[in-house]
Amino acid sequence: MSAADAALARVDTLAAELKDPYLISRILPRREAVSSSSIEGTNSTLDELLSIEETDAEQSDAAVQVRDYATALDNFVPRARAQKHKIFTIDLVQDLHRTVMAGDTAYKDKPGQLRNVVVWIGGTNISYSTYNPTPPEDIPECLEQAMDYMRFEGMPQVNQGFILRMAIAHSHFEAVHPFRDGDGRVGRLLLPLMMAAENHTPLYLSPYIETHKSDYYASLKAAQQRLEWHEPAGFLADAIVGTADELLATRDALAALTKVWRQRRKFRRGSAATRALDILPHYPVLTIKRLAEILDVSFPAAAQAVDLLVDGGMLTERTGYVRNRVFIAAEALSIINRPFGEVPILPDDPNKPNA
Repeated sequence: MSAADAALARVDTLAAELKDPYLISRILPRREAVSSSSIEGTNSTLDELLSIEETDAEQSDAAVQVRDYATALDNFVPRARAQKHKIFTIDLVQDLHRTVMAGDTAYKDKPGQLRNVVVWIGGTNISYSTYNPTPPEDIPECLEQAMDYMRFEGMPQVNQGFILRMAIAHSHFEAVHPFRDGDGRVGRLLLPLMMAAENHTPLYLSPYIETHKSDYYASLKAAQQRLEWHEPAGFLADAIVGTADELLATRDALAALTKVWRQRRKFRRGSAATRALDILPHYPVLTIKRLAEILDVSFPAAAQAVDLLVDGGMLTERTGYVRNRVFIAAEALSIINRPFGEVPILPDDPNKPNA
C-alpha cells in the first residue's frame, strides 16, 4: 500500500511539474478500453480501435464496443475531475452502462436498465455457481449503498486510505452486479473516475488486470465470500505500482524513440514534419486530415510532412489507397502495444557505433 501511494504521488508530481503530455495521452484510455473489454471476452486490438477512429471503414461489433468504452473514458473522466465525489450516483452507473453497452447487439436488456432477473457467476447453472450476486429486488438499495461509499462520506474518508477505499468500493460494486452483463467493464471504468475525483492523475489498470486475471478474480472472491478485504486491497496496490512502472517505461521509451527519429533524418526546425514527431506517440495511426487538424496547417502542408516522415521510415502507408490513406507509426505502436511488463524494444540509433 505504501508503494502504491508512492507510485500515485510520483505520477502526480510528474504530471504537475513537468506537464508531461504522455501522462494524459489519449492512447492510455484506448489501451485500457482494449484490455478491459478483452477481460470480458470482447476481443479487438489497439490497432483496430485507432484505425476505426480515423476512417469510416466497416467496423466489427467488438471494435464498436471497445470504441464505446474509450468514449466513456473521454467523456466521464473530465466530469469526475470537475464534480469530485459527487459524481458517484446510480445515474452515473446507468450512464456508464448505456455508453459501454450501446454497441452490443447481443445484450438482452436495455442498456442502463438495472437487471430484474437472477444471475450467477461460475458454473453452468445456479446450483453450481461460485457466487450469487444481489437479488433483483435488492439491487437499488445495495447499489445506492455502494455509491454512498464511493462518495466517501463520513467516517471512511477519515479512517481509510484512498487505495483501500477504492479496493473496497470496487469489490462492493462487482458484488452487487447490477446489470445482466457489462458489470466488469463498468466497475473498471469507475476506477480511473475514483482517481480523478480524488485529484490523482488517472492510472488505467486493465492492462495489468488482464495480465493477472486469475489473481484479480481470486481477490474479488476472497472479499465477497470471506470478507478478506486485504486481498483486493493488495491486488489493487500491486496493480497501481505495476501500471505506474509500465507507464513511465513506455513514456521513456517513446521519448527515446523520438530522439532516434530526429537523428535518423533532419527536418527543418519548426516544420510540420518536425512538429509531427511529437504527435505520433499519441496518434500512431492517423490520416493526413487528422495531422492537419492537430498541427493547424493546410492539408497540402500536412501531406508534405507525411511524405517526409514516410521517406524517413517514421510512418508507413497501410491502405494502398490513393485517397483516404491511413498511416501507421509502427515503431511507436510496437512500444505502446507490447505485452504488459515486457521491456520496450527500440530501433537502432543511427548514431550508435555498429548500429
